[in-house]
Amino acid sequence: MSAKPILEMFEHWVATQPQQTYLRQPINGEYQDYTWSEVKQQALKLLAGLNQLGIHKGDKVAILSKNCAEWFITDIALMMGGIISVPIYPTANTKTISYVIEHSEAKAIFIGKLDHYQEQEAAIPGNILRMDFPYPTMPCQYSWQQMQAMAEAAESYPGLAADELMTLIYTSGSTGNPKGVMHTYGAHGHNSAMVAKDLAATTEDRVISYLPLAHITERTYIEGASFYYGGTIGFAEALDTFVNDVKRAAPTLFLSVPRLWTLFQQNVIAKIGHSKLELLLKLPIIKGVVAKKIRAELGLADARVLGCGSAPVPASLLQWYQRIGMNITEAWGMSENGAYATLNYPFNPAKIGTVGKPGLECEVKIGDNQELLFKSPGLMTGYYKQEAETADTFTADGFLKTGDCAELDEDGYVKIIGRVKDNFKSAKGKYISPVPIERKIMQNHLIEMTCVIGSGLPHPIALVQLSEAAQKQDREQVRASLAQTISEVNPTLESHETLDALVIVSENWEIENDILTPTLKIKRHVLEEKFNPIVDGLRKQQIKFQDEI
Repeated sequence: MSAKPILEMFEHWVATQPQQTYLRQPINGEYQDYTWSEVKQQALKLLAGLNQLGIHKGDKVAILSKNCAEWFITDIALMMGGIISVPIYPTANTKTISYVIEHSEAKAIFIGKLDHYQEQEAAIPGNILRMDFPYPTMPCQYSWQQMQAMAEAAESYPGLAADELMTLIYTSGSTGNPKGVMHTYGAHGHNSAMVAKDLAATTEDRVISYLPLAHITERTYIEGASFYYGGTIGFAEALDTFVNDVKRAAPTLFLSVPRLWTLFQQNVIAKIGHSKLELLLKLPIIKGVVAKKIRAELGLADARVLGCGSAPVPASLLQWYQRIGMNITEAWGMSENGAYATLNYPFNPAKIGTVGKPGLECEVKIGDNQELLFKSPGLMTGYYKQEAETADTFTADGFLKTGDCAELDEDGYVKIIGRVKDNFKSAKGKYISPVPIERKIMQNHLIEMTCVIGSGLPHPIALVQLSEAAQKQDREQVRASLAQTISEVNPTLESHETLDALVIVSENWEIENDILTPTLKIKRHVLEEKFNPIVDGLRKQQIKFQDEI
């Protein structure tokens, strides 16, 4: 293992730049700054409070909150104490929250910034300790201030072995229940260190943390990497202040997801106008001025590295940004490999359409069914309480079966071409299991077959083939029935799974037109290729016949 321990690096910055600002938390539009020294002291006080409440090394503690300075401080405190962190998405529904808490055997939970805490409160069992972050949230037994003042902080903490379990990252599995991905201190430290090294990050770098910290990408690329380069982390205060928060943070490294890059693009075109923008970009001198102004409006004037990951991104989107002088590095990773796997950095415009080449100390190869196999020192140790699934996920020679189908070009760059199984990622970076959704849709008797697609789209979209009888009915009656079905199905799904639209296809699905297999199974990838470009843009639970699009 080439990386120094993650807490050793944290202590390095505390010792060498104790009064340097590390975390910048916006409150009512103004920054509340925390130096490296202050972060350590708050983490030690928090750890003392946890120990006072009977939480010790090896115990599990959940974190349910949007990103904030206290999230980082809590994570550092847990690491100092050898307490295993269990992050939960702040948008998770009650079923998911309950499952993660129960499955992980969490003894306590930190609850912070949430948009719908009133609805989520029912998911927190009464037998675990609740502690809050200093923001409006659900009732808790102990406040942040109480935790900080509960016990006298120790001056030091015991060292931790690289192979000790640090965190459980819960990610959706094919069965529908999340899987607890186990990462050690050594694996997480390796991935975080390699990100910092690959991007040549320094103490002068600034980032903004806004993508969910329960997702491994933000945990590694933003929080984890900061321990290895000693830069400054800003946070977003709220959704409606996001653009101003980015401008205030003035990031030099900026990571986002395809959906946000798409929204940025749409906003730019809406302000300037498509035709006018195209004209301006054809004028050499004006083009540079326009590009500079766009970057400033997005708050990215100082960004030297722009990243995109967590979901498939259209090559056309990256090429559009390249035209305005913004080279976006696409990367690929997953919870199981700590999100550090492949990246197109330094940016190579000839490799747009790939997810780059393997990172430092990473290996890839193609296995059966064109499955991408991956190995690095940053791999998970397995799925918590799921030994059989863990065994099935690794090859005999220790490579991770990623579940992605891929191709390698002559330069070693990786192109993802699909999923071995049906699960796919939306533009928000969340895996979606289409089969359970399809089963719910099929409750409508007008539908003969259905296929949920949506790889790289904001939300999934259902394609349906009507029964022979339904094809003869009045269109508006059919539309009303299907609209009722969507209104019944969507509330039962996680927010990222909800259907944006339902499209009634014109062509029957048959073996002869290569949509059905000989055993009458739907070839999902065939429909994805055909319909994704057509249905992208449908929103608000629309019901459309194919000839209306």
